[in-house]
Amino acid sequence: MNSMLLRVFPFLSWRPTKQTLNADFIAGISVALVLIPQSMAYAQLAGLPPVYGLYASLLPVMVAALWGSSNQLATGPVAVVSLLTASALVPLAAEGSTEFVALAIALAFIVGVVQLVLGLFKLGALVSFISHPVIVGFTNAAAIIIGLSQVNKLLGVPIDTSGHFLLGLWGVVLELGSVHWPTLIFGLGAIALMVLMKRFTPKVPGVLVAVVVAIVLSWAIGYERKAETSVDQIAPAEVVTLAQAIERESSRLAELDEEIRNLEAEAQGLDGAEAVRLRHEADQLRLERDELRPELASKRDEIRDIRLRRVPGENDEPARFIADEHLTDAERERADSANWRVERVSEDGVQLNGGGAVVGNVPQGLPNLSAPEITFGTVTTLLTTAFVIALVGFTEAIAIAKAMAARTGQRLDPNKELMGQGLANIAGGFSQGYPVSGSFSRSAVNLNSGAKTGLASVITAVIIGLALLFLTPLIYHLPQAVLAAIIMMAVVGLINFKAIKHAWVANKHDGAAAIVTFVATLAMAPNLDYGILIGAGLAIVLYLYRTMQPRVSELARYEDGTLREAQRYGLETNEKVGMMRFDGSLYFANVPYFEDAVLDLLARHPQAKYLIVVGKGINEIDASGEEVIHQLVHRLKARGITLVFAGVKAQVMEVMQRTGLDEIIGKDNIFKSTDQAVKTVSEKAGEPIK
Repeated sequence: MNSMLLRVFPFLSWRPTKQTLNADFIAGISVALVLIPQSMAYAQLAGLPPVYGLYASLLPVMVAALWGSSNQLATGPVAVVSLLTASALVPLAAEGSTEFVALAIALAFIVGVVQLVLGLFKLGALVSFISHPVIVGFTNAAAIIIGLSQVNKLLGVPIDTSGHFLLGLWGVVLELGSVHWPTLIFGLGAIALMVLMKRFTPKVPGVLVAVVVAIVLSWAIGYERKAETSVDQIAPAEVVTLAQAIERESSRLAELDEEIRNLEAEAQGLDGAEAVRLRHEADQLRLERDELRPELASKRDEIRDIRLRRVPGENDEPARFIADEHLTDAERERADSANWRVERVSEDGVQLNGGGAVVGNVPQGLPNLSAPEITFGTVTTLLTTAFVIALVGFTEAIAIAKAMAARTGQRLDPNKELMGQGLANIAGGFSQGYPVSGSFSRSAVNLNSGAKTGLASVITAVIIGLALLFLTPLIYHLPQAVLAAIIMMAVVGLINFKAIKHAWVANKHDGAAAIVTFVATLAMAPNLDYGILIGAGLAIVLYLYRTMQPRVSELARYEDGTLREAQRYGLETNEKVGMMRFDGSLYFANVPYFEDAVLDLLARHPQAKYLIVVGKGINEIDASGEEVIHQLVHRLKARGITLVFAGVKAQVMEVMQRTGLDEIIGKDNIFKSTDQAVKTVSEKAGEPIK
């Protein structure tokens, strides 16, 4: 009964003492202080409002600790999974929109279900299909993309996310003349502060200090500058017309998204003609939406390029906001130096922004618990990405957990950890979170702070909950450039080109897989899942290619009596008794190569009467392998040549016995000992070993 309870509720195995409670409490607080700013930054990277990072740091963190295998693994928002989330959803909805948020929450749930199912069926070994070199190539490319994706926020200039990532980055380069200097100063200042604190005061969380300092300075200098005026005070009128068009099209886009979701939900429970009609209507609306999106993006780019200057009014008249190129000389002299941008136009007037971007209002309170909005269309659209995130996220988590277990001596259960990660993501789907995984930096903080059990992560989640309840108003003035700096600092450590070089040195195929994954991920951005799928596919193909042509060596007797490779050591071979070693399992892909190797050796030794195949490297044999041996025995026997097998392993011998192959070869031609085979065959050939 106890073992059953522990399997269902593994956290019951925790045995907290006063000492472990103190250690877990300190570790939990330490991780929370790092997680609060990091989670908001990673939510921004995922294209979500910052509060969703905090939501993803609540229940998922707690559930992963309660049902996972590692005592020190810190789960939550991470850079790579956040970027994969954004890359999957940006083509489907506008960043930060209601539909985008709904899709991110649904994605978390689907990722969790995939991971939980894999864990329940003990399929954690599937992560082996994503080899280490592929992960290395992908991580390096993803880290570069993550870092570069934050450059526009660091500079305070816009970026086009509707197309290819590199084209959007080129657009940022073209905007360098419009750098918002206060934004750049905040971003670079935060980076400098974190670097210095890491070097001189490593025990103090530099991320938190940078956030607190930035908030205070931002509030003190009025970094965010907002203004509101009437439509009549904006010149030229075309600016207002453009802003109003953007508002109308944005509203229409939101309506289309809502109508499509409703039609899909209605069609899901129907069959026949009515379901076809509803899906057709949804497809028509999608076409309209796909046409509207680029138009809206173009208008947004256009209005972002318009810089207004504030010209104080005369004789108690209100100030006017005039486009820079429309200012008269007199107005230019009286105008403020700050540039203002139109944020939105409403019935009440025009809202303008003349400062830097801040986090703004973060909803106060805990997330609502509700089932994610998932339709059949949502599942089919997100399933491929969810599978990639599930595998990549778990690969990252289990690698971190193993690294820590090597220090703590803890025994890990990969399938149990996979279920823990799955339940964490499912919990995120029910609590407005987005996909999460294990974090290297926060796990290191957890371990170095002395965490003994998963209770440390539970304490972290409790502190996040308290922050959501009481601290969110304090975050309002945090510059988004500081969040960008936090992300850039976090991913610097992920860039490791030496690992790619090491993979190349170890094996050219592994190096090629790492390089192709790296290049493909960069080239496919923002569709990062394509990059890792290409890399994983190539690694599997290269592995199969290697096994198709395993090492084959002709053997001869060395001066000390042992068998060695004849060509390497320049040994004289026996013309009557050929010997070869085959270093690979015999299966459908390499049996032609085995057959060619046998016939080639015999062609070089036309007087041979016996051929000994040393099978120490043959671990298994399939039906194709058995059939080829069967045919070879008959073909060689017709030429007066006997095929002999030496060093046959037990599992291979079992297959031979089940299929009757041992009878065809001849039981007296199958030897467990290579030396015995050579001695017996040599005597039969009339050339006994001296």
